[in-house]
Amino acid sequence: MPPLNLGNQQPRTPLNADQAWRITASRAAGTVLFFDFDGTLAPVDDDPTAVRPAPKALAAIEALAPVVQRVAIVSARPVEFLRDQLGGLAGVDLYGLYGLEHSHSGGETVTEPAALPWVPTMAELADLARAELPPGTLVEFKRLSVALHWRTAPQLGSTVQQWGQAQADRLGLRVQAGRMVLELKPPVDRDKGMVIGEAIKGATGAWYFGDDVSDIKAFAALRARAAADPDFLGVCVAVANPETGQEVATAADLTIESPAALGDFLTEALTHLP
Repeated sequence: MPPLNLGNQQPRTPLNADQAWRITASRAAGTVLFFDFDGTLAPVDDDPTAVRPAPKALAAIEALAPVVQRVAIVSARPVEFLRDQLGGLAGVDLYGLYGLEHSHSGGETVTEPAALPWVPTMAELADLARAELPPGTLVEFKRLSVALHWRTAPQLGSTVQQWGQAQADRLGLRVQAGRMVLELKPPVDRDKGMVIGEAIKGATGAWYFGDDVSDIKAFAALRARAAADPDFLGVCVAVANPETGQEVATAADLTIESPAALGDFLTEALTHLP
């Protein structure tokens, strides 16, 4: 496997991926594995409703779940969507909408209370986007957020971003940029970094796999824990893409080529774990 640069976790000695998995094996019961969904477990599609997880990655996660302390999917998607995509995978925690929703090990979905009053606003915003944005813009309403996609019409990127920022300013919303998408969400303090920071309390190690700029906050949470605790092993893994890939790869310890390659990587990792 390729070399693993632990960068900000100095003064650690740089490890390669095999060595990192061997260290993980010695503390598997205290290790958490975090995965983004779109672009990480599943290839990005022009139609966001049509994406499906890479079968080998899904099979590897199913095998890893009983071996480590926790496996969690941390995504911009709603929990209900993630649950459907994962086919009822047992022992996996789901964090949807950047942590505004969560479900632990197949339990009920819990919504961040501060976000609930914003549901009507987001529904009205979705209707307004469909009415005002030009054809070629895909408006994805997620109950607690609205994602504006221009993947099939790249020339609309500037128009969509300007419109989205204006609406965010008007309504007091927060903006999350992504891969040819702009997401508007309530002004509630939840993001991937906060989710990971809370979830790794008490853990002895964690890996985070992601492909987009929102995942950099998750990487930062692992870096911060490693800086505060020299015994903690945090590994940040980027899944390559042609849009935000370089920015995410620069922030990561290791880059994997695609969701399909991630399946191979995780399958190999299983040979190191108890």
